[in-house]
Amino acid sequence: MHDLRRQALESGKTVSRKARSKNASPTNSIPNSAPSSRAASRSRAVSRAGSEEEEGEQSDETSFSTNSIDEILLGPDAPDQATEAWRVDLTDRIEELIDRKRSSVQGREKCLATYIRILTIQYAEEEIRGKEAELVVAFLKSIKAESSEKETILAMKALAMTVVTSPSDLIYEAVSGPLKRVVSDSSSISSKAAAIHTLGICTFFGGASDDEILDNMAYFLEVVASDGAFIEAQDEAGPVVAALEEWGALSTLIEDISDDSEDAAEYFVEQLSSTDPTVQIAAGENIALLYEKSYRILTEDDSVGDYNEFDIISDPDNLSGVPKMVKVYDPYRRTDTLKDTLSNLASLNTRRLSKKDQKSLRTNFTDILNSVEYPTHGPRYQNAINHETGKRFGSRMMVRIHRDGVMRIDKWWKLHRLQGLRRILQGGFVTHYEKNPVIFESLP
Repeated sequence: MHDLRRQALESGKTVSRKARSKNASPTNSIPNSAPSSRAASRSRAVSRAGSEEEEGEQSDETSFSTNSIDEILLGPDAPDQATEAWRVDLTDRIEELIDRKRSSVQGREKCLATYIRILTIQYAEEEIRGKEAELVVAFLKSIKAESSEKETILAMKALAMTVVTSPSDLIYEAVSGPLKRVVSDSSSISSKAAAIHTLGICTFFGGASDDEILDNMAYFLEVVASDGAFIEAQDEAGPVVAALEEWGALSTLIEDISDDSEDAAEYFVEQLSSTDPTVQIAAGENIALLYEKSYRILTEDDSVGDYNEFDIISDPDNLSGVPKMVKVYDPYRRTDTLKDTLSNLASLNTRRLSKKDQKSLRTNFTDILNSVEYPTHGPRYQNAINHETGKRFGSRMMVRIHRDGVMRIDKWWKLHRLQGLRRILQGGFVTHYEKNPVIFESLP
């Protein structure tokens, strides 16, 4: 069984290919993981999967959306089932999924939806232990057949839920090919977006190697750079947003991304001119993450004299034990131009968008601009002074864990992981955070 501490969440294990190649011999050097193409246009059309009308009709079983981050932070989680009947129901559904004899499309859709719902609101690792391989085979049959859009998306969601419930080193190798075929060849835009999300989850938790992580980041970046044309989804926002989000989630596994930062930032900046707010926000959050990753802790072994004094940041409140941070590379050469673009988005006022979308853009891009200007400031950072402590409020984004528990999201990498987990877990996030070590260790 996959040990998450060893594979997915070991800090400092994975670096970009360019960074690795600097210390490699010529015969072992690895090419740049970022694609070289440039997008000729922007993602303009609103995805059928991401439209307000369809999103309102989606259930948790088929949705990979987090909706608003404020809904994540404030919304109640789904209640636990009061009885133990779910165990019997889950056992029956597993047997039905594996057997498949004389099953209909509608029957499989219903069975998959029930399986997903149970795994979402219950931590069922013990119940599915030893059955993962058979379940994956069953899911892949539905994914490959694409008998209906709903069954295909449900099968991918069920696969993702299985991976986060019981990670295995064997899953990624088995599912990556079929998922990429859906991304490339499916006629359904919604299925393409769901496949991208599922591929991201399986890469993160399913035993992908360092090179496979970097390969998929490059793959997602190609989708972004081509505005979806790379996967036959030209100007469809859904797959582009999915690729942006999964690139961000996977990049949190990479310690050194310095050599790929400029190309990635260029693609993300291009997407800021999209007419779809979800594309703009996903691109902006990745930009904030790139700036955050351009700083590291100044250690005792570092000589302050080796760095420009303006590249060293101290805690503004001079709190004891808070280390200084130092900029180790420029994440993007045209930061001044970028700030202007972000400032315009942070103060956007247009009749083209709904009031809700405008508020979302202004709130998110105020945070993103703040982090580009001050890369050690995380989401929802406030410079206002707390009169009780005399210190700055700092990052005020917190996730409530029932009544008394609070998880502070004070870094962009934490926000990317939180959003990635909520896309798959939906209302079951708190239950899994408390009981599932895979989820708990993802957000220390």
